[in-house]
Amino acid sequence: MALPEVLLTATATFRLTRLLSKANVTRPLRAPFTDVEEAGAPAEFNEVPKPGHQTVGEPLTCPFCLGVWVATGLTAALMVWPRTASAVVRALSAVAVSDALNLGYTALVKAVEEDDPSG
Repeated sequence: MALPEVLLTATATFRLTRLLSKANVTRPLRAPFTDVEEAGAPAEFNEVPKPGHQTVGEPLTCPFCLGVWVATGLTAALMVWPRTASAVVRALSAVAVSDALNLGYTALVKAVEEDDPSG
């Protein structure tokens, strides 16, 4: 893999692990194995494995734990189905960059509002 492909795959891995392990939209997939501990980052939950379900619940709640499996899967997919996997990697990377820009924009607006005494 060339460096740009590694960076795209890393960004896609980040986005997919957050989607699988934290996102509200994938909560039903984790629900049999995890309990919600508290709200997390925007549109995310912090969860803990249910008693007796640590083997599945632990990796499902940990983006770092999922990272090795997602990166391996994406890398294998890039080797077997290069066109399709490349499209998926690029889309996930675009979403990750979009998320970062949205969070940065929100933080910037909040900082400007706090500095503006008129409102």
